[in-house]
Amino acid sequence: GSETYDFLFKFLVIGNAGTGKSCLLHQFIEKKFKDDSNHTIGVEFGSKIINVGGKYVKLQIWDTAGLERFRSVTRSYYRGAAGALLVYDITSRETYNALTNWLTDARMLASQNIVIILCGNKKDLDADREVTFLEASRFAQENELMFLETSALTGEDVEEAFVQCARKILNK
Repeated sequence: GSETYDFLFKFLVIGNAGTGKSCLLHQFIEKKFKDDSNHTIGVEFGSKIINVGGKYVKLQIWDTAGLERFRSVTRSYYRGAAGALLVYDITSRETYNALTNWLTDARMLASQNIVIILCGNKKDLDADREVTFLEASRFAQENELMFLETSALTGEDVEEAFVQCARKILNK
């Protein structure tokens, strides 16, 4: 059938390799966990229509490869992005430390006004946590980001991340 929507937003999913970006995208669109954890080569794409306060919003979501050697490839994808999920893995300090670089890229290459939600993914692996909720929420506050901890495995707060981000764009 023909899909109708009121708004169309381009979204990005950014962050280091291995943080579960493709899994978040898959969980949001298919409502299930993607098992084969191959690294994304280049870019994956998905779209979904969500209802935000009575408005139908189509999200076109680009999952950029987190591998550094593809960084030049992904620069063009920042263009025209309204929102982004900035993803780190709560069990990996290294992916958390890389956030500043991703943030700089997003604000330089997309636009100053891009709405970004910080996602601490792999919340289901709490026992192996290396980054506290408090620390990440402080980082989010300092950088004017929304913040959620998500689990692409269980689906916890995955949809919520996309919805909150879209809502903030609509309210702007």
